[in-house]
Amino acid sequence: MRLRIDLDACQGHSRCALAYPEIFDVDDDAKAFVHVDSVPPEWEDKALIAIANCPERAISMDE
Repeated sequence: MRLRIDLDACQGHSRCALAYPEIFDVDDDAKAFVHVDSVPPEWEDKALIAIANCPERAISMDE
């Protein structure tokens, strides 16, 4: 599973990075980014929760 962040949609709430720092981080403008190339199977539930909890729906996944 690969995750993508729509930087135009991301408003810098940082919920994803605060909840799952092993997957997400934020840059100097508080925009989220994914810092793993591929989400390991044991983190897939975390990734799906992050997608569901993004208030701007800026996180998406590619299988």
